[in-house]
Parts: sequence; C-alpha cells; structure tokens
Amino acid sequence: MAIFKEEKQDGRNGTNGEGALSIIAAGMTVSGDIESTGVVKVEGRVDGSIRSARQVLVGRQGTVHGDIETREAVIGGAVEGTITASERVEIQATAAVQGDIVTRTIVVAEGGRINGSVRMEEGKPGSRQPAPAPTPVAEPLGN
Repeated sequence: MAIFKEEKQDGRNGTNGEGALSIIAAGMTVSGDIESTGVVKVEGRVDGSIRSARQVLVGRQGTVHGDIETREAVIGGAVEGTITASERVEIQATAAVQGDIVTRTIVVAEGGRINGSVRMEEGKPGSRQPAPAPTPVAEPLGN
C-alpha cells in the first residue's frame, strides 16, 4: 500500500500540482530545501529555502530559516532570509522578518516587523534588467 501518490505533470489526471497544499505542521521540523508547484503552509519550522510556484504561508507559530521564492507570500510568523515574490507579499501583525523583501506589491499590517530592505520592482523580482550598452565614442583620427 503506497502512502504517497505520484502526481502526473502532464495534466492527464486533471491536475498539474498547482492546487497541491503541503503543510509543515506545528511541532514538525524540516531540515533542507522545499520545492513545490502549489501552496506551502508552515506552522512548524523549516531550516532551508522554500521555492513554491504559487504561494507560501507562514503561520503565527511558523518559522523559516532560509530564503523564500514564490508568486505570493503571506507571513504571520518569523522568517530569517530573503523573501522574493513575483506578485505580492503580506506581512501580518504577528510577523517578524529578518531579511530583505523583493516584490511587486507589499502589504504590512500594523505591528508587523521588517528588519531589512524592501525593494519593489516591476516585472519579475530578482531579475534585474541589463544595463544599456554604452554609446560608442568616436576616437579622434591620428595625424
């Protein structure tokens, strides 16, 4: 009897994993990086980075010691690391973030704490536009 079901990525079974919900429950510790195509909810502790295509939720008692990369992050607990969200970051009143935030839009509730820089970028955060090439300067002709 299998405990885990392999999810088909080709969509034949009507799902592509984007609706999948992964929960790190209170009292649970995960050591290592997490990658998901759906939603990751942290009520326990994660010692490692979290990369989720859709959403990362950190509950009031949840802690993350690592970077978070996602489309949307809702933080209610503690994060020590950089949060990069392509769309939106929400810092709730119970949140404490020790690290930088890079996102398109941000909501910070009264009482929410951020100890780091906040960069709001258009387009995909984390992907900087290359600097324009310098204009060539004509060299003077030699005599």
